[in-house]
Amino acid sequence: MAKRKEKIKPATPSKRMKLALSKRQQVILGSFLMFFGIALILSFVSYFFTWEPDQSQLGNLSERKTETSNLLSKFGAFMGHLFIYDGFGVAAFILAFLILISGWYLFMNKTKAPLVTFWFWGLLLMVWFSVFFGFFHTELALLGGVIGFEMNDYLQDYIGATGTALLLAFVMIFYLVMRLKITPDTIVGAFKSSKATLKDELETSKEIEQERNVEVRADRNPKEETETPTVKTFKPEEVSWSKSTAQGTPDAVKQEGSESISLTPERDQSASTPQVEVQMEVEEAPEEEEIASISEKLVKDFGQFDPRLELSNYRFPPLDLLKDHTSGSGITIDQEELEENKNKIVETLNNYKIGISNIKATVGPTVTLYEIIPDAGIRISKIKNLEDDIALSLSALGIRIIAPIPGRGTIGIEVPNKNPKTVSMRSVIASQRFQNAEMELPIAFGKTISNETFVADLAKMPHLLMAGATGQGKSVGLNAILTSLLYKKHPAEVKFVLVDPKKVELTLFNKIERHYLAKLPDSDEAIITDTTKVINTLNSLCIEMDARYDLLKDAMVRNIKEYNQKFKNRKLNPNEGHRFLPYIVLVIDEFADLIMTAGKEVETPIARLAQLARAIGIHLIIATQRPSVNVITGIIKANFPARVAFRVTSKIDSRTILDNSGADQLIGRGDMLYTQGNELTRLQCAFVDTPEVADIVDFIGAQKAYPEALLLPEYVGEEAGTTLDIDIDDRDPKFREAAETIVIAQSGSTSLLQRKLKLGYNRAGRIIDQLEAAGIVGPFEGSKAREVLVPTIDALNQLLNEEQNE
Repeated sequence: MAKRKEKIKPATPSKRMKLALSKRQQVILGSFLMFFGIALILSFVSYFFTWEPDQSQLGNLSERKTETSNLLSKFGAFMGHLFIYDGFGVAAFILAFLILISGWYLFMNKTKAPLVTFWFWGLLLMVWFSVFFGFFHTELALLGGVIGFEMNDYLQDYIGATGTALLLAFVMIFYLVMRLKITPDTIVGAFKSSKATLKDELETSKEIEQERNVEVRADRNPKEETETPTVKTFKPEEVSWSKSTAQGTPDAVKQEGSESISLTPERDQSASTPQVEVQMEVEEAPEEEEIASISEKLVKDFGQFDPRLELSNYRFPPLDLLKDHTSGSGITIDQEELEENKNKIVETLNNYKIGISNIKATVGPTVTLYEIIPDAGIRISKIKNLEDDIALSLSALGIRIIAPIPGRGTIGIEVPNKNPKTVSMRSVIASQRFQNAEMELPIAFGKTISNETFVADLAKMPHLLMAGATGQGKSVGLNAILTSLLYKKHPAEVKFVLVDPKKVELTLFNKIERHYLAKLPDSDEAIITDTTKVINTLNSLCIEMDARYDLLKDAMVRNIKEYNQKFKNRKLNPNEGHRFLPYIVLVIDEFADLIMTAGKEVETPIARLAQLARAIGIHLIIATQRPSVNVITGIIKANFPARVAFRVTSKIDSRTILDNSGADQLIGRGDMLYTQGNELTRLQCAFVDTPEVADIVDFIGAQKAYPEALLLPEYVGEEAGTTLDIDIDDRDPKFREAAETIVIAQSGSTSLLQRKLKLGYNRAGRIIDQLEAAGIVGPFEGSKAREVLVPTIDALNQLLNEEQNE
């Protein structure tokens, strides 16, 4: 039976054409558009005054001798006739202004300007005005233009004049609500506020007039007030107080009779003067309503709190600092390679009597995904077991079979490309998916097999575990994560705590210490390399976590996003300890080295942060070579649902990282698998070189910064020694013998005393504490032996004799 030839269907990745312009080109194009827009405006204005004499010359505009009255001569006459008479009428001015605004944004290099939004709403408004003027002025084409007249004529033929009017009204309501955010509630609110303001002004003017009348009467009858003083008494119910009067201490209560009655009796008054005690009951407004009204007033007067205000002139790094490492214009599809691989896959499966009904390919930067649909009755496990046979026939490294692909109903075979492409960080950062990402902490990892930019939110992960063999891209992945956040978040919104035991991977970020980094108060460098400082920093973050939870409890919110929104709306009082809370990202490189040197002292605060820190904006990124059980405990690993695996050497390592196989079949050089607790996603990590990172941090570091880095709460470590055994009389009977043993061995170890003096652990530990209190050994240093401070036996005897003499 002849073999069926299966035609491959290459799934070409969708590409968006982008206009990449340099700064000089933007200035030139922007200036051209600005002058062109000004020329159109002048042409349109002049056309309304000169259109009648120029109308007869329109057919002869190509001749040089033709004279026109327009301000811009034949060009102005032609443009005015084209856009106003034959076009949109008066609404054509909107087009001219759109061109002018676009040119201004390009000229000023404002790349983030929403030009597409401006053009969409501007063109919609232009069409609406053209149809509107054409509806009411069908005979005068200058107002609505030919397009407005024809559209009116077309609409009225189908829905009539009434339907056209209703359609115009609906489009205008749509524009007001979607573009200008004007709703019936805002209109009613504005009307009420203006009404209340007018009422307050009227009452104020009445009070001023009453005060003037009182002053005039007092000027006319000065003798009557001095000669015949009268004391007027009021019943308690006749005196009405406002809340503002009750809260202060007024000297007088003003009545409608425009008289001032003193509530403080004079000392020389006669005893016969009646004294009336007035009891005032002031209704206090509920506290929540009062706070809400105060916050609304503050927002109305000062606007929302802006955390970026202190560094309002901060500029994000431009894309020019990143290099385009991709060779050529993107992914090139090698049809011969696709056809060859497809034939070999079909042939290999046919050798094992597995028929295929359909096959198609999706070309990625480093891997091509072949999706096959087997004939009915073929077991999926039978295809999955042929992984090595397919790899042998294709002579390729890292064949990976996905059986089945979730949500597609097909079986996937991932085959590495012969000529893999590098995914540059620039292409990922410049993508619309990253630029328009509405995420709290967006991270651009790279590109998927279908050549789509993959962006994830660190705030929703909420912690990330990265692992892989040496040299497979972990450090580049960390740089890609940090670069993504630097391009998206302001220094007031995110802070980094960087732990680098290797001392060389993250040192570049020292230059942005006062912009983006956080550190301990007594620390000289923000990049943490010392094990002791790592322990103190982790415990300090736990203190910060508890303090933030207290703030959230007082503010009655559940997470940092709600808290910061409430603080921006000025509903939280800074005098009560409330402040804007930036996100804190803890990055630890070579986590296994910390566990080996510090052990439980690092594990305990990491476990606390992993379990609790998500809601208050502290997120962890941990990188290690192999997260085995002795490095990443079950408690920590359970709180890291988001994991990134680079290439490893065995299936066991892959299962240790991902709880699934597949990482052992990657091809290296940034090829990675990402999971967030569900299916695996194969990505090509974006490549950012060290010089690029240096340029970015130099650009940021050259700008105005905060006075110092964000200071974490101070943490005082628990002292390993004790001050209870300083008294010589309370020392252990074997104290001197133990001291001599320690000095001779020059090793302050508890186990040494256990062996040499045949002591139990508790007693040996107490003697070590006494030796530290006496100044013979140094403080606790984790798993290392304590430092011996006394060099010789003679020095020890001298020290002990001096203590006895004292």
